[in-house]
Amino acid sequence: MKIAMVASEINPLAKSGGLADVVYALSKEIVKKGEEVICVMPYYASVNKALKGRPVERVGGFLVYLSWRRGMADIYKTEIDGITYYLIGNDEYFNRPQLYGYDDDGERFAFFSLAARGLFEFIKYRPDVIHIHDWQTGMIPVLVKIQNRHNAFFSNVKFVLTIHNPAFKGYLAPNALGDLYNLPMSLYDDGSTRFENMVSTLKAGIVYSNKITTVSPTHRNELLTREGSFGLDGVMWTREFDFCGFLNGIDTEEFNPGTDAYIPHHFSIKDFSKGKKANRDALFEECGMKDHGGPTFGLVSRLTFQKGIDLVADVLPELLDRGAHFVLCGSGEYGLEQRMEQLRKAYPEQVGIYIGYSNERAHKVYASSDYFLMPSSFEPCGIGQMVAQAYGTLPIVRYTGGLADTVAGYKDVPDDKCTGIGFKDYDIGGLRYACNLAMELYEKPKLFKAIQKQCLEKDNSWAVSAELYLGLYKSICA
Repeated sequence: MKIAMVASEINPLAKSGGLADVVYALSKEIVKKGEEVICVMPYYASVNKALKGRPVERVGGFLVYLSWRRGMADIYKTEIDGITYYLIGNDEYFNRPQLYGYDDDGERFAFFSLAARGLFEFIKYRPDVIHIHDWQTGMIPVLVKIQNRHNAFFSNVKFVLTIHNPAFKGYLAPNALGDLYNLPMSLYDDGSTRFENMVSTLKAGIVYSNKITTVSPTHRNELLTREGSFGLDGVMWTREFDFCGFLNGIDTEEFNPGTDAYIPHHFSIKDFSKGKKANRDALFEECGMKDHGGPTFGLVSRLTFQKGIDLVADVLPELLDRGAHFVLCGSGEYGLEQRMEQLRKAYPEQVGIYIGYSNERAHKVYASSDYFLMPSSFEPCGIGQMVAQAYGTLPIVRYTGGLADTVAGYKDVPDDKCTGIGFKDYDIGGLRYACNLAMELYEKPKLFKAIQKQCLEKDNSWAVSAELYLGLYKSICA
């Protein structure tokens, strides 16, 4: 099969969150299974550094029209792990310091969607499936099915949309259909792109794609409820029988404590206690911390309320007063960053903070910690909890979305099935309960070590999920 992945970020060239990890790891696994995959993404300013010397070829360019505007889409390609990456460049839209967060993001990703649609004919690549991801690419099936419906090149192309984060719906003013996408207003009037009196590019993708997936079975069920759908339940019910929940995996080549290039001491299931301690000692020295005898709680995350960071900041002083340690790698909302900085000032020997994102520091946190904090208010799947398990670090999660699908909690299942700690209520009491369990378990070293081993043995690879995606592709192309 020929599969085109189209996304706003794809590892290892651009990453702000789990979306980039998922698209890259899934693509790589599908290539291993003998299928052909291309990845299409913007050529951001940061891509050149991420290329790390890989050769890049400019294959040409073409004009893209957004109503009265026009811009050149410069097309580049490179090869990574058997995948051909096509990078769509335009300095006006993508030569910027950040991937997102600009007032004209709607226009930027309209340009990207139009250019991605035009790319396929330009490079003479006719995919069997175009797999789009989140709101940034949601209009592509609309463009093809409305504007290219008589074009034989696209006659057999099918579309799959994966919803990674339903909180972001790609809202645009109604006139953006014509002003940015050259589409008729009737697509707003008939409701196919209208959501809360705006155009929603995510809803458009849901309506016009052949199949919709999300990133865990539990999150699929949550999106069909009023409480867990961010208002999308009515739309999702119209596509209930075309809607699947496939659990994400992790890249087991990148996240492997036996070969990880970012950690100073490699380890395996045979010597993980010794290896984790050596990595912890190294990280403590790097952060100017001292061992106070308690467990180490790690956190790698965007610092936002969705991730439960406010709950973490409330509970941590109690843990630190009991001899625990805390290491963080992340950035986000200014107020939450400052709360983390205040903790470091109050407990300088027990807290190590890295504000920003460093892949190297993130790997060190996973390898060094005893527990990994992930008390999210919602989490479609989550990658961090599975990465933590790969390093023998017990995740502490709220049971929501993929966290509920991947963590079997201490006291909630028999000890020999346990792979972390979980709680249900999203409040300080829920997280305090889970952290008290963690402190209790740490005082039972034999059991704690047995559960660490169970985490290390857990298979969180992409192998099973990639087969599910391939089965879905083949079902719609049959």
